[in-house]
Amino acid sequence: MQQPSSDKNLAATEKEEIYRQIIEYSYEPTIIHSNYKVLYINKAGAEFLKADKNAIIGASIVEIFTEEYRDLITERVRAGTEERKIGELMETAVRRFDGAVSIVELYSHPVTFGETEAIHSVIRDLTSHKRMERDLMELKNEIATPIVPVSKGIAVLPLVGSMDGDRCKQLLDIVPLKVQGHQLQFLIIDVSGIYSIDGIVIDYLYKINAVLKMLGISPVFTGLRPELALKAVEVCPNINALTTMATVEQALRKLASPK
Repeated sequence: MQQPSSDKNLAATEKEEIYRQIIEYSYEPTIIHSNYKVLYINKAGAEFLKADKNAIIGASIVEIFTEEYRDLITERVRAGTEERKIGELMETAVRRFDGAVSIVELYSHPVTFGETEAIHSVIRDLTSHKRMERDLMELKNEIATPIVPVSKGIAVLPLVGSMDGDRCKQLLDIVPLKVQGHQLQFLIIDVSGIYSIDGIVIDYLYKINAVLKMLGISPVFTGLRPELALKAVEVCPNINALTTMATVEQALRKLASPK
């Protein structure tokens, strides 16, 4: 016996309501969306996005994400909708309704919401995790930035490993603090342990040079290998404005010798 259409609709409505109840009590922000529009969001999701549910339902799922990820999210939703393809775990960023940006993990998979083919997306907030990673990295960089007194009024700062904009900025913040109390006349900054030098690194070396001079300390850069020296000249022709010497040993002999 064929089931009446009203019974079918009732069954679909019941299924949708059961689905809502299941995800409503999930601790993870969860969004159900179809045709790029939000059909349902649970309490955790509304609280995470800092908005009332009614303000989110009907909104574009793509607009929740920051501009640089929207093309990727659009393609991801298309694949989930047309190909019923599961969206693998990815890291992205969302803009909450209060304007704050949060780094998140996003996982999504196709579902049937009542009678509607939809996508079930789960968001996991990584903001605290990323902040902890950043704090640990800053601590690691601070520990790896030793000011080593070697003679009266002279200390050495060895730089080791890769240098990027973030580490250079941290170095610019840390070095002026670390030289305090050492009564330094010269700080030998040895770059022989740096893997590569680009325009960003050179720019920060100039900034460190300027800050130290303002503190009454004369910086001397050592260990600039030939290939790095060529690269430095390419990205900054005025590199010779920095005081440089071949090695730490040569700098110590010259700076520590009686005048």
